[in-house]
Amino acid sequence: MRTRPQRSATAVAIMLTLALAACGAGATGAGSSSGAASVGGKIGVILPDTASSSRWESADRAFLVSAFQGAGVESDIRNADGDTVKFRQIADSMLDEGVNVLMMANLDSTTGASVIRKAAAAGVPVIDYDRLTLAGGAKYYVSFDNVNVGRAMGEGLVAGLRAQGKRTGRVLELNGSPTDNNAALFRQGYDEVIRRAGYTVIDSQPVPDWDNTKAVTIFEQMFAQAGHDVDGVAAANDGLAGAAISVLRANGLAGKVPVTGQDATDEGLQRILTGTQYVSVYKAIRLEAQAAARLAIALVHGDTVAADRLAAATLRDPDTGVYIKAVLLPPKPIFKPSVKDVVGDRYTTTARICTTAQLKAACAVNGVR
Repeated sequence: MRTRPQRSATAVAIMLTLALAACGAGATGAGSSSGAASVGGKIGVILPDTASSSRWESADRAFLVSAFQGAGVESDIRNADGDTVKFRQIADSMLDEGVNVLMMANLDSTTGASVIRKAAAAGVPVIDYDRLTLAGGAKYYVSFDNVNVGRAMGEGLVAGLRAQGKRTGRVLELNGSPTDNNAALFRQGYDEVIRRAGYTVIDSQPVPDWDNTKAVTIFEQMFAQAGHDVDGVAAANDGLAGAAISVLRANGLAGKVPVTGQDATDEGLQRILTGTQYVSVYKAIRLEAQAAARLAIALVHGDTVAADRLAAATLRDPDTGVYIKAVLLPPKPIFKPSVKDVVGDRYTTTARICTTAQLKAACAVNGVR
């Protein structure tokens, strides 16, 4: 997938940061509304689940609520809990209740596309949030440059292998859900980097629904088929990284085999500090949520000119060839010395990651405070 940016992702991120600097963090329960609708109109948000990543409830919800409240716009944010039937029911309920804008992170493109069709029939614009709905026809897309997220993971793995003096080696890829377009983009990025660097990908398997429990079983099978002879693991997010590392630990290899991840979860950062995970990728969810909120707020005001100005890049839907107006934000690889940057950005806190004597010592050594 190629993009045709009209403005760099970094520039867009800076613009959004300045425009939304006043937005802080807040929190609300599942299915709650926020803000008094001082300008009229309502924004519906459907989050996908609580299992694939802790980010949806711990970060995205709070940042979205804060942005909507700050603008005095009413919102309804609900979580589908990984259930496609519930996802459709939430969308139907929101459309029946008269939301003016719908934002969603889909569970799969089939479900997402059916929701977008209903929204279009009701005259409600849809923002694809974080995940592109293939052949869906959303008006806007807000996410990170996900091929570059994958490349950052691949480059991190290569750095870890070379730090061990390995210029060649055997790599396993533990990929995300086959129904998530982002998973395909992540894999495209890290697979390209790993192979170009001269390493051999000996097996590459998807994990249905990003399910960490299923990931343990899948990785156990991959690891056994590889004869326990593995030099590196490209895991598509921190949850899958944790699954792979649990298998490596059971075989006495945790910390000896570099493992990637992404999302900069507390657990992922803890593993980086203790040396069992080599790299994660930080996606400034605050900026992503604020970008999507600003688009939605412009649309609820009927200001498509402002919305188009914010979505200054375009992204091609590989299924239809249609270009979608987009905000594509830059990712940042996180290694042991840069864990402090995630804390510095207030994405997490020392209280959440420096929780044991070993971790407190690692935090002190690496300037996490």
